[in-house]
Amino acid sequence: MGFVSTILGFCGFGVGVSVGLTVGYYLFIYFQPSDVKDPVIRPLVERDTKSLQQLMSEIPLWVKCPDYDRVDWLNKFLEYMWPYLDKAICRTAKDIAAPIIAEQIPKYKIDSVEFETLTLGCLPPTFQGMKVYVTDEKELIMEPSVKWAGNPNVTVAVKAFGLKATVQVVDLQVFAAPRITLKPLVPSFPCFANIYVSLMEKPHVDFGLKLLGADLMSIPGLYRFVQETIKDQVANMYLWPKTLDVQILDPSKAMKRPVGVLHVKILRAMKLKKKDLLGASDPYVKVKLTESKLPSKKTTVKHKNLNPEWDEEFNMVVKDPESQALELSVYDWEQIGKHDKMGMNVIPLKDLTPDESKTMTLDLLKNMDANDAQNDKDRGQIMVELTYKPFKEDELPKDIEDNDAAHKVPEGTPPGGGVLMIMVHEAQDVEGKHHTNPYVRIIFKGEERKTKQVKKNRDPRWEEEFTFVLEEAPVNDRVHMEVVSSSTRIGLLHPKEVLGYVDINLSDVVSNKRINEKYHLIDSKNGRLQVELQWRTAS
Repeated sequence: MGFVSTILGFCGFGVGVSVGLTVGYYLFIYFQPSDVKDPVIRPLVERDTKSLQQLMSEIPLWVKCPDYDRVDWLNKFLEYMWPYLDKAICRTAKDIAAPIIAEQIPKYKIDSVEFETLTLGCLPPTFQGMKVYVTDEKELIMEPSVKWAGNPNVTVAVKAFGLKATVQVVDLQVFAAPRITLKPLVPSFPCFANIYVSLMEKPHVDFGLKLLGADLMSIPGLYRFVQETIKDQVANMYLWPKTLDVQILDPSKAMKRPVGVLHVKILRAMKLKKKDLLGASDPYVKVKLTESKLPSKKTTVKHKNLNPEWDEEFNMVVKDPESQALELSVYDWEQIGKHDKMGMNVIPLKDLTPDESKTMTLDLLKNMDANDAQNDKDRGQIMVELTYKPFKEDELPKDIEDNDAAHKVPEGTPPGGGVLMIMVHEAQDVEGKHHTNPYVRIIFKGEERKTKQVKKNRDPRWEEEFTFVLEEAPVNDRVHMEVVSSSTRIGLLHPKEVLGYVDINLSDVVSNKRINEKYHLIDSKNGRLQVELQWRTAS
C-alpha cells in the first residue's frame, strides 16, 4: 500500500507541474494585467537624486563636464564607415600578426595558429565626448572618451601534437580615455609629423573567452584575474606619461628648419656678351637658393664692363642641402624697361663638401634644359667661391619635437656667427581705431621684414618664419616688432596705424637657444603677440 501511494504521489507531482506550467504559459501569453502603463518619460531636471545617481554612469561626458565637446558627427561617420573599417582593420591585423606568429610558434612546438574567423562585428565604438587642449607649442592635444560594447567574433585555431583547439573571443567591451597628441604641426600633408598616444587611466576591458565551446570566464576567480592582468599590462606600456609613438613624416624634412649657412662669394665674370647698343653691358648677379621664399640677393652693377669683378659675399640659410641648389643669374641692367638676362647656372648643394671652400668656374646657359640647343651658344662664364657650414650637431635637437632642449654655450660671447630665426605665430586682441587689417613689422639691425596682411581680424595668425644671418651672437641687441594695420581703401585719412609694439632683448635667446612666449604689446589695451625665437651657431 505504501509503494502504491509513493507511485501515485510521483505521478501526481509530475502531472501537477506539467499542468501548472501549461496553464501559466497560457495565462502569460494571452492575458495582460490591466494596470500596466507605459513608462513616463521625464527630463533629467525632474528626476530625483537616486534616479540620477543610477543614470550617472550612462550620461555622456559632454553633459557632465562642460570642457568636453559633443562629437556626434564622428559617431555618425563611424556608423556609416564601420563595415569598411571592419574589413580594413581585420586585414591589417592579420598581416601584422602573421610574421609574429610564424616567429613565435616554433619556440612552443606548435604546428600552426590560424584565424578561422576575424570580424569586429556590426557595432562601432562611440565617442562620449572629446576634450581639446590649446598650447603655445606646435601641437594638437585631444582626449576622447571611447566606449565600445561590440559583438566581435574572433576564432583562433591552434594545432599541436596532432590535436586542434579552438579559442573564441566574444562580447568584447572596452572603455578607455586616451590622450592623442599630434606634434609637431608642419606645413606638409598630413600637417603633423608624429602621433603620441597614452592612456590617462587604466582601461576597462571585458570579454567572453570560449575554449571547446565552454566559457572560461565563468570559472571562479579567473575572470577577475584576467581583468587585472590586462589592465596592469596595458598600463605598464601606455599609461601616461608613457606613450605609443607613431612617426608619420620625417620630422627634419617636414619642418624645414635651418641646418647650415652657405657662404657665397661672387668673384668675377668673363667674356660676357654685348647687350647695349653702344657695344657694352651693365652686368649684375642675382643669387638665390631654390625652395626658399626669401628674395634674391644682388651684387652691385658694373657699368660698361664685359669682364666685371665683384668680390662680394653673401650668407644664405640652408634648410635641406640634399635637395636645395644655388641659382646664379647674370642680368644686364637697364635704366628704363626690363633687365635682360645674360645667362644662368645652378649648383646643387649636395656637391659641396661641408666646411671646405670650393672655387668654381661655370658656363652661363640660357636655361637648365639639357636638350635646349641654345645652351650650346657661348654666353660667357662666372666664377664663384662657395663654403657650406652646417650647424653643430650638439646644438640641434635630437628629435624635432624636443624643441625645449636648450644646449648651453660657454660663458661669454660664443665664437663665430650664426642664424637668428624669428617665427611669428599669432596675435590676440589687437584692434585699431579706424581699421584692423594687421601685419607684423620686424626691424633688426636696420633690416625690415614684414608678414602678410590679415584683413579684418582681431586675432590674426601668420605662422611665418624669418631668418637673419649674423657675424656674431646678438647678446646686446634687441629686435623691434610692431603690429601695424593698413587700410585697404584709397583716400582714407588714416591709411596706417600701429596697434602695438614690443622690443625683445636677444640675450636670453642666445643663452637658451630657443624662446617661445606671448608678449604684451605696448600701446595696446589687451593685445598680445606670440613669437618664437631661436639662435643657432655655425661650426
